[in-house]
Amino acid sequence: MTTVTTTFLLLISTFLHLFTTSAALGVNYGTLANNLPPPAQVANFLKTETIIDSIKIFDTNPEILKAFANTNITVTVTVGNGDIPSLSNARAARRWVANNIKPYYPQTKINLIAIGNEILMSGVQDWIAHLVPCMKAIHHALVLEKINTIKVSTPHTLGILHNSVPPSSARIRPGYQKPIFAPMLSFLRETKSPLMVNPYPYFSYAPKVAKYILFQPNRGIHDKATGITYTNMFDAMMDAVYSAIKAMGYADVEILVAETGWPSMGDPDQPACTVENAVSFNGNLIKHVTSGKGTPLMPNRKFQTYIFALFNENLKPGTTAERNWGLFRPDFSPVYNVGILRNPQKNPTVPQPTPTTGGKKWCVPKAEATEQQLQGNIDYVCSQGVDCKPIQAGGACFDPNNVRSHASFVMNSFYQTHGRNDFNCDFSKTGEVTTSDPSHGGCKYL
Repeated sequence: MTTVTTTFLLLISTFLHLFTTSAALGVNYGTLANNLPPPAQVANFLKTETIIDSIKIFDTNPEILKAFANTNITVTVTVGNGDIPSLSNARAARRWVANNIKPYYPQTKINLIAIGNEILMSGVQDWIAHLVPCMKAIHHALVLEKINTIKVSTPHTLGILHNSVPPSSARIRPGYQKPIFAPMLSFLRETKSPLMVNPYPYFSYAPKVAKYILFQPNRGIHDKATGITYTNMFDAMMDAVYSAIKAMGYADVEILVAETGWPSMGDPDQPACTVENAVSFNGNLIKHVTSGKGTPLMPNRKFQTYIFALFNENLKPGTTAERNWGLFRPDFSPVYNVGILRNPQKNPTVPQPTPTTGGKKWCVPKAEATEQQLQGNIDYVCSQGVDCKPIQAGGACFDPNNVRSHASFVMNSFYQTHGRNDFNCDFSKTGEVTTSDPSHGGCKYL
């Protein structure tokens, strides 16, 4: 092979590497709502009206996968947390890929499979023990099906870190380093897959560091070990992750932002949840991650980033903030403008919270409650004389027909009819009290 030919091939290889690793601006497309538009409309809207070129979903919803066929929008799908133990089996993994990936690929540009979500912080040892084996089994199944472009990873909270401030001192938690992270990072390196993380500066919000969190001018926070002054918390979080995996010898593994964002509305005791703060954080974040500037320890990088979330979701349990992370309302009107619309509205409507009267409270499931736990709650409540007809077929609260929605209704019914004490909403730590009425459509909560 001539020197000229070799040089040309190297240049082509470099170009292709830069092209395939260039940052995509994505959104998390959640569906915990009863008022969302059909997936086909969502796909058309994202393709024609926005600059978003990737989505991440929390399952393998067939309707969504079909809707995004031939749109050129890449799709990250998710293996459910509860499916991880069984899918660590090679045959089960092969069946899963055959049933959930092959029917849609490559017409739908599935590019990444997320194994569960935030498993290491779940506390469920069966999930944790089978996480890396499941990742390997799904990858092997893809290889056997000759699907070589889909990567496999798993998203983490920054709770995986020990001593994350300052960033240079961050390390993976000792209990997870050797048994979990060493084989996981080795797998990610071998398969050229990214480490997925969910950095949320929002959860560290305090008025005294608001400007630091919101990418606004501030004095910054100094890391004495590196001499770096960080002027925003997002960079500090990302560099903490980098420092932690570098200390384990895996600085070459790419980092992908699987979730981050800011709610635009909250309860009275959530003053950080405003449109102004959401605009500041998400708007500056998008500019930052797509600029190519990178972070102090990872300069000149673009990070593939998925904003949380595409829509406000009215059936999400918990506080008002939980239902108001969306960039858009279900009618596609923007909650606020952060530069992702091709033809942005000049004066987007600012959402106003629905007031509740008389200080009333309701009981709803916690976000981290599993379907198994919630089904147990349904079985228990319905055995205690509570009227469960509304969640049965034909009932006012049957739709949406899923365990979380049904559990929400019956847990609240139990809470309302058994004294309205906080302990009546405990349900073995799976329930919580909210001041926001979870009623929807014709389904009216007591």
